[in-house]
Amino acid sequence: MLFSNYINIMSLIKKLFGTLAEKPWEEKQAVIDSTHSGRTFDISNQMSAVIIIFGVSTTLFSLVFTGYLYSLPPEQDTTFILKTNLLWVNTLILILVTIFFNKISNDLKKNITNKMKKNLIYVGGLSYLFLILQLILWYQLMKSGNFVSTNTYFSSYYFFTALHGIHLLGGLFFWGKVSSRIFKLKETEYKNEEKNLNALSLYWLFLFIVWLVFFTIMFAYNDTVIEFCKSLIS
Repeated sequence: MLFSNYINIMSLIKKLFGTLAEKPWEEKQAVIDSTHSGRTFDISNQMSAVIIIFGVSTTLFSLVFTGYLYSLPPEQDTTFILKTNLLWVNTLILILVTIFFNKISNDLKKNITNKMKKNLIYVGGLSYLFLILQLILWYQLMKSGNFVSTNTYFSSYYFFTALHGIHLLGGLFFWGKVSSRIFKLKETEYKNEEKNLNALSLYWLFLFIVWLVFFTIMFAYNDTVIEFCKSLIS
């Protein structure tokens, strides 16, 4: 259930690259192109908007990742932030939000609507809790003397979490709009918001993957791993 949207993304990417590899000037392809209705991808406008956001956001986050890897101070303890309990609590919260959103999408496909409103409240409540705990973690880091200006390790962390938080706030804005409409609808009318809910579910999965990738890099790219790689080279 958790990875159903991930599978959808992979199939869409495969289809995208397959389309880019087509040669419309060839006679065989021209015959195929003449038979379809003109719509290459069977996705909603909402999903298209999320995919465009993916492209732009992935570029921004990739710049943060690259900056972190190439400017990491050699004397910095790279596991410092990973030792904070709130980081792991927030990671667990993101996992729960992703699970609840996937449950909403899957329940809607199966016409199971009796828990829809409750699960939407869970998604919103947990997402706001995530942001609050992130601010508390910032405060704890600054109280211990670790600021944006301390070094590139901490500046990368602050910049990444700020950028991630802005994306989450944007998602919460649309979550609020969709939720307010659903709370006014009868259960039999929830299907009208299926495209919006599927797009939001995919968006939250993207935020979870980005979060996981960044802190996986932090975990993997540490002094022990670097020394091990150096020993292999030498």
